[in-house]
Formats: sequence, structure tokens, C-alpha cells
Amino acid sequence: MLIGIPKETLPEEKRVAAIPETVERYIRMGFEVAIESSAGDEIHCYDEDYKKAGAHIISDTDELFAESEVILKVKQPYFNEKTGKHEVEMMRDGGTLIAFLHPAAPSNHEMVRMLRDKNITSFTMDGIPRISRAQKMDALTSMSTVSGYKSVLIAAGRLRKIVPMIGTAIGTIRPANFLIVGTGVVGLQAIATAKRLGAAVKAVDIREDARRAATSLGVKVAGFDVPTDLAIGEEGYAKALPADWLQKEREKLKPLVEEADAVILSALIPGEIAPVLVTEQMVTQMKPGSVIVDVSIDQGGNCDVTESGIIIEKYGVSICGVYNIPSSLAVHSSWLYANNLFYYVENLFKNGPGPLDLDDEIVRHSLVTHRGKIVYEGALKEMGKL
Repeated sequence: MLIGIPKETLPEEKRVAAIPETVERYIRMGFEVAIESSAGDEIHCYDEDYKKAGAHIISDTDELFAESEVILKVKQPYFNEKTGKHEVEMMRDGGTLIAFLHPAAPSNHEMVRMLRDKNITSFTMDGIPRISRAQKMDALTSMSTVSGYKSVLIAAGRLRKIVPMIGTAIGTIRPANFLIVGTGVVGLQAIATAKRLGAAVKAVDIREDARRAATSLGVKVAGFDVPTDLAIGEEGYAKALPADWLQKEREKLKPLVEEADAVILSALIPGEIAPVLVTEQMVTQMKPGSVIVDVSIDQGGNCDVTESGIIIEKYGVSICGVYNIPSSLAVHSSWLYANNLFYYVENLFKNGPGPLDLDDEIVRHSLVTHRGKIVYEGALKEMGKL
């Protein structure tokens, strides 16, 4: 059974789904592994390194996709400029795909339908449940750690202010105010990084446990009381609020956003489109020169005016909607993701190459398409099928 690792085609994507270390482990499991030539160049893992690990190097992209029974990717299939084809078109009918598919995002719905129509059994790495057995496979947590760290560096780099308090001969420069919205993995890492830079940090979350975790890092935590059954979904993740409660959350956020120099937005609902927490009207009231980094953009974004994939200036505010923040730190991101992916594959193919274990809880949570059907609940909900 051949596992194929293509070179990522999403613009500015520098990560790779396998490193030489995990290639060796797949081979020990009984798989053959093929790597598209130069797939690992951006993380300084070269073709010769993969050859030494036992992989075949294939330079023809069409050949790699056509021959591989299992395709491992970082990001969702995309149009390949080199071949002039969409990656789904190049996959063999009835094959298997594992990647970050973000199937609930409207921009990916057509791609999900293509997978369905090609009879691809696909799995999304952002659908892994938060259970102890899945921790080694939890790529969302791994990438969120990287995103939380880098989002603060992006904000600091775009601010026209010094972040920490600095005493000078002519007076004291006050620290920049950072607001962290959402104190999950991204938010907690953002808090820690902003504090290391010397910022004055506030955080917001609707979940009591998440607020408590942020408080333990020594920051002021704002929020408002939301009934637990409305705020918390499965496995402790945030739940999509009803429209009236979402409006209440925006009202609570409004003064905090207005006083912030930098806002890091990371509020996500697993498998669903991100809630809009910062409206265009709120942006108009922010201080000139302020910065928003919308880490949730892969699932639609938390800010009403964020534009996908780019940084814009609007109403005097710099709004970053750059995709794939972990890709900018591709060496460590690839190391983390490749290992998460290996453990996922090991669990999916419990007896080595052969049948998939579709009865496993982790597998069921992350299954997107199978036997010509879309089965992922978040995608079906956003497509209006539920």
C-alpha cells in the first residue's frame, strides 16, 4: 500500500506532511512511501534525506497522485498550477486522503463535493476529538500553539508603537494594550507571548474554565456569564451561541476592542464557521494604527471585515487575515504535524496496510466523505443539509 506525500500547492504553504523520521516509521508499519521531489525543501529536508529514510522520490505530480492509495497532506486539496489540474482530479478514485480540510468553511464546500464525487474517503485533522487517547494526534492543538505565538509577533511587527513599557530620559513609554479573544490553545500561547514582550494583556472567553486558565497566566480576564449549556459543547470546546447571546458578547467586547492597540482573534467552534465577534462598526471605533490578527480566518474569521489571505488597512486599522500562520514557522510546524499525522495513520490502520478502522471514535469524528457521501456534520450544517 503506497502512501503519497505531495508538495503543498496552497500559496505560501511551506510545511510538508512527512519528515524523514516519520517516513521510516511508515515503512516499519509495512507501507511504501513516495515523496514528490522537493516537497521538503522549505524545511531543509531534501530528496536525499527522504531517500535515506526509504522513500521513493517522484518528480511527476500526476504520477504521485495516480499511484498513491493514501494521500497525506497538510492543507486541503487545491488547484495545482504546475499540472493545470485540481489536486482532487489527480487522486485515484476510491482513494484515501488525510489533511486539514476545514470542511465547514464555505470556501471549501466545492472541494468537499469533489471528494464525494471521486468516492474519496477523506479525513480532516481539525476534526480530532479532545480525548486523552487522541492527544498525540491532535494537530489542531499543535498548530494552534504555533499560531498563538506567531500571531502576537505579527501584531507587534505591524504596530507603530513599542510593545513593552520603557523608561526614557524624557518620560515613560506606556506598554501596548493587547486583547486576546478566545483563551483556548491559541489564546493561551498568545497571552504568554504578549506578556513576554511586555504588553498589558487582557483576555476574553465565554467559558469559565478557559477564563480560569488565562487567569493563571497572570492576565486580566473579562467576560460575562453565559449558561454552561449554551457556552460549552462536546469535550469542553466553545459552542456556537444563539444570535441573542452572540449580540450580548459583541456588546461586552466593544469597549475592550476600542481601547486595544492589538486584538488577537481566535474564537473557534470545532467543525463550524467561526462566529463574527468584531463587527465593522466596532472596527471604525478602534484607535488609528491598531492591529487585528484574525487567527480564525481558516474557518471564516471572527472579524466582519477581515479579507481572507491578505492584510488590509481599513478605517486606520491593520487587519491581518493571512492563512496558514504555522507555515511561517514551517520547520517546527512540520515536525509537530508530521508526528501527529503518523499517530493518526497508525490508529486508522491498526493492523498495518489494509482496511481502515472506521468504527474508531477518533476516526468517526474526523471522517468527511465516504462511499460517495458527505458525512461530516459541520459541513452538512453549513451546506444546509441538516
